[in-house]
Amino acid sequence: MIDPTSSQTSATAVLDIGKTNVKLVLLDDVGTLLAERRRPNAPLPDGPYPHHDTEGIWQWLLATLREFAGMAHVAAIVPVTHGATAALVDDAGLVLPVPDYEHEPALPQAAYDAMRPGYAETRSPRLPAGLNLGRQLAWLAQAQPAAFGHARHLLMYPQYWAWRLCGVAAGEVTALGCHTDLWHPGRQQYSSLVETMGWQDLLPPLRHAWDTLGPVLPALAAATGLPAQCRVICGIHDSNASLLRHLGGDPPPAVLSTGTWVIAAVPGGRLDGLREEADMLANTSALGQSVPCMRFMGGREFAELAGSRPGACHASSLQRLVCSGTYALPGFAGAGGPFAGRPGRILGPAPVDDAERRALATLYVALMSDYCLDALGAGDDVVVEGSFTANPHFAPLLAALRPGRRVAVTDDASGTTCGGWMLAHWGRAPRVQAHIAQPLVLDGLAAYRRAWLAQLR
Repeated sequence: MIDPTSSQTSATAVLDIGKTNVKLVLLDDVGTLLAERRRPNAPLPDGPYPHHDTEGIWQWLLATLREFAGMAHVAAIVPVTHGATAALVDDAGLVLPVPDYEHEPALPQAAYDAMRPGYAETRSPRLPAGLNLGRQLAWLAQAQPAAFGHARHLLMYPQYWAWRLCGVAAGEVTALGCHTDLWHPGRQQYSSLVETMGWQDLLPPLRHAWDTLGPVLPALAAATGLPAQCRVICGIHDSNASLLRHLGGDPPPAVLSTGTWVIAAVPGGRLDGLREEADMLANTSALGQSVPCMRFMGGREFAELAGSRPGACHASSLQRLVCSGTYALPGFAGAGGPFAGRPGRILGPAPVDDAERRALATLYVALMSDYCLDALGAGDDVVVEGSFTANPHFAPLLAALRPGRRVAVTDDASGTTCGGWMLAHWGRAPRVQAHIAQPLVLDGLAAYRRAWLAQLR
């Protein structure tokens, strides 16, 4: 934590709402971390359906902003959130709780299939539960017609938090283009579903992710001690925040954004190789570019395989698993991914201790990441962002699985935070370093990879 006497330090606060945790991060004008606070992000089971604890997050946010306002001159706030989530609001606030996308809407999938556009239009694969945002909305329109009809705005989740902070409603393409069925990435416009359902008037004007929507509301400034002119930035979908600083490369590298979801993205890649049944999709970057992506719920699967007890993964444990022929085969999360619907299983001798369990989880996520990158036709360079940068064996293992190609690792455990900072300082790059991962030498790894791939088939 910085010295409170340096209260004139100009800083940006990034509100990073992931599926598992909520963070508020304070960064100075060159992107150096000044402070970070976090809370769990657990859905609430009460009410008409499982929903996000927006009020709990809001009260925590106010308290944390008060703390940060005593540390620095907070010049801007940037919301960054997970996808597949939206809020229906009127002038007073939410007209319905914000659904948790892991909840199965009471609209049969077959009924929604009759409404939704084809994959060739949206590049949005048919996903379980509420991962296609359009299914959530179609269900709410049928199940809660009075409340739905009372809504003035349909806000993507980053823009909902921007609206709460400054009162300005906006739309933004990265959140709209994240397997929602609402966006046509080839044309960079709303999909036919929006017109079919009559939702055009609910969608506010589109703004750039980096646009300043306005200053914080006066009441918010008074309650938190924030400067009256603290800017509220439009905001962005989290994996697109991780992608942001890599878009200027020639060619740009593939980016592996890691967290609850592991998302492989190949800027400049071809869309015609995407396959709906493999959970391949086109996201839309902050610059309006269609980006081929593939993902799996790697963070949650890692936790399922590794167990809840903390501990280290050792290279010797990885070597024992490779030599013994112990394989983890997808999937362990039950939500999306190229092998959705398959029950996860372990073949071969079971891990004998916590170190081997963590080693097997690391092997699994690295193999799945390599699989996704190859399926997308990723080139020679890959950059690893996010929480798996803290696992010392993940990137070296991925590099060993991809011989002759470079795997870089950022020194920023949250690429989303870096991307959020960039939105408040558009045109500038933060001081974030990357190093090339040296391949982890394991005897028999190439044969192990071939055997794992054969088991998938």
